[in-house]
Amino acid sequence: MVSLFTAEGLTGLVFLFIVAVTVVGGIIATSSVRLPRAVSGLAMCLIGVAGLYYFLNSPFLAAMEMLIYVGAVCVTIVFAIMLADPGAEKKVGRQGAISTVVSVSVGGLLFWGLAILGTTTMWPAAAVKVNEGSIPEIGKSLLTTYSMVFELVSVVLLLAIIGALVLARKGREV
Repeated sequence: MVSLFTAEGLTGLVFLFIVAVTVVGGIIATSSVRLPRAVSGLAMCLIGVAGLYYFLNSPFLAAMEMLIYVGAVCVTIVFAIMLADPGAEKKVGRQGAISTVVSVSVGGLLFWGLAILGTTTMWPAAAVKVNEGSIPEIGKSLLTTYSMVFELVSVVLLLAIIGALVLARKGREV
């Protein structure tokens, strides 16, 4: 039993808090009827995911998660909501009993599969340090080793902008 007053115990508590933030944010994002609440839940979930990346010794990936997904994608969606007609009821699709049962079943099946995978896999040790972490090293890595990831981030941002335009397509009625 690990005491809560040791570094390991406090690290475990912080990890559980970040996992709770991620799960609660995901639940808010998927179950909210109003778009602003759903976006807030999405941002909360993505902040939790950034915290998980930080726990995996990937501070650069955590920073990119915060900048790209929380900063760019969520802000783009918020702008789309602001540009949309304020009088219209902005409800995310209503769920019927069948879709709720299907989504809970698929979620439970995914959780069960990931739990089995997580408990039976021999996980390698976490990477300690990839590079120096300086700006020139990160820039060189983005344009050489991780160029495909860099391009995929561009595609994600483009899709966020297109999604925001679709949400704001009706615009405000004057």
